[in-house]
Amino acid sequence: MQIKRFLKWSFLLILVVLIGWLFIAYWMSTNDCNRNAATPRNPVKAIVNCEYGVGNLQLRDLEKPSPNDNEVLVRVRAASINPVDGHLIRGAWPMRPMTGMRKPKNTRFGTDFSGVVEAIGKNVTNFKSGDEVFGAKNGAVADYICVKADRAIVMKPANITFEQAGSVGIAGVTALQGLRDQGHIHAGQKLLINGASGGVGTFAVQIAKAFGAEVTGVCSTHNVDLVKSIGADHVIDYSKEDFTRTDQRYDMIYDLVGNHSFSERRQILTTNGICVLAGIGGGGFHPESWGRILGNFKTAFQSKFTSQKFVTYIAKLTKDDLNVLRDFMQAGKLSPVIDRTYKISETQAAVRYLEEGHARGKVVITLE
Repeated sequence: MQIKRFLKWSFLLILVVLIGWLFIAYWMSTNDCNRNAATPRNPVKAIVNCEYGVGNLQLRDLEKPSPNDNEVLVRVRAASINPVDGHLIRGAWPMRPMTGMRKPKNTRFGTDFSGVVEAIGKNVTNFKSGDEVFGAKNGAVADYICVKADRAIVMKPANITFEQAGSVGIAGVTALQGLRDQGHIHAGQKLLINGASGGVGTFAVQIAKAFGAEVTGVCSTHNVDLVKSIGADHVIDYSKEDFTRTDQRYDMIYDLVGNHSFSERRQILTTNGICVLAGIGGGGFHPESWGRILGNFKTAFQSKFTSQKFVTYIAKLTKDDLNVLRDFMQAGKLSPVIDRTYKISETQAAVRYLEEGHARGKVVITLE
């Protein structure tokens, strides 16, 4: 009886402490918006989100940044919107212990960018003023950003526009690492890409072709011609045909949608095939989103008991992989697909359009 009483009161004490911690953490959660409210001496435009929600994205004047010794100052020409940007500004409760309980800790918006180097820190030797660059850095939807010279920033190919280069970062690296590192792509491999017309999908089709794979893309009727135009060998219109009901077998499925069961995907994989689970179908959160997220983890676990593997992963932005993508673009093997462009003042509209889930390629913010 004493042990049961001890466990009961211990549990209640832990519960009270946890609730108290959450309450305190919630009300103490803040960000730098108030500190940045003063009128800047050298104003530049930037998108900030002081509160959660797409409707709280604001265009503000901030102080123009200055590069540290190991940084470059980039005049941004284009930046793109990714599904992860929407997830962060919505502030889903499971994420708030990391992103900020009551208000977002990080108030700057966007990651992918392209632009021109305007100034360099005294220790920077690999860039100079006037260089055209692209990469990834928090707060990219702004007139200017400072980026560490040894991080995710590389030279822009001359044959690619700023709008295209500004769309590469997250989507391009996600596709490259999923196909190469998780799917072990190689020449002659039969590959199916479910969600071939979206931001990551349009990169995946072209990267797979650059590696010499035979590519089948799955998309809607509206996007069949687009997916063919970027190099897919075969295209399946999902409104007319279920790609899991076929005699065809694939060495890899690169699944950006997650709308089929474990057994359905297994039956079209070769004996030692790999299914790379890379998404849940477009931007935004929809009624089926949580089911697909949980389904990805479930199928990854189930596959531990089969010769076929279902794998999940988190992409990591690296200079080396941006250089791989740059080389593909420079060689004409990769041309980023842009659906729509918006002005920085239209950022809310750009996010809402992406979150409808029907974007063909990337949605880009242009800056003068």
